[in-house]
Amino acid sequence: MSRDHDDTGGSRRRWQDAPMATIKDQLQSDLSTAMKARDDLRSGTIRMVLAAITNEEVSGKQARELSDDDVMTVLGREAKKRREAAEAYDDAGRSELADTERAELAVIEEYLPEQMSDEELNAIIDSAVAEVAGSGAEGGKAMGAVMKIVQPQVKGRADGSVVATRVKAALGM
Repeated sequence: MSRDHDDTGGSRRRWQDAPMATIKDQLQSDLSTAMKARDDLRSGTIRMVLAAITNEEVSGKQARELSDDDVMTVLGREAKKRREAAEAYDDAGRSELADTERAELAVIEEYLPEQMSDEELNAIIDSAVAEVAGSGAEGGKAMGAVMKIVQPQVKGRADGSVVATRVKAALGM
C-alpha cells in the first residue's frame, strides 16, 4: 500500500485532492497530524469544527451522517462565527482575541472552497437581474426571484449578506 505524497515530500493533502476521503475524514486525519505536531491552534480549531459537525449530525429526530455539502455548510457557519467574533473583539479593543479568531478562521478556510471574486459575483447577479427584469417583477418580489437564481450558484463561495446587498444595489433598492 503506497502513501500519496505532495511535491514537498510530505503526506498532508487538502480534501480537494483526496477524492476517496470525505471532508470529515480529512479533518480527523488532520487533527491527528496536528496533535502529533503539537500544533495547539490547529488541533483546537479542528476539534471545534468536528464537534460542530457531530452536533449537526445528532440534531433533529434521527441521527444521520452528513454529506460533504452538509459539512461545507457547517464549515461556512463556523467561519462566519469566527469572522463576526473577530470583528466584535476589534470593536471592543481586544486585538489579541481578534487575532486568535482570525487564526482559527485561516485554519477553517483551508477546507472551504475558494471565495468567488467580485467580478464573478457581479456577473452572476447581473445575469439574474436581467432574467428577472424580463418577467416584470419589482421590489421585494424581484429581490426574492433574483436571490433564488443567485444563491445556488454562489453557495459556499460568497457570503449571503454580501450577495443580498449587491442584489439590492443592482435592483436599485
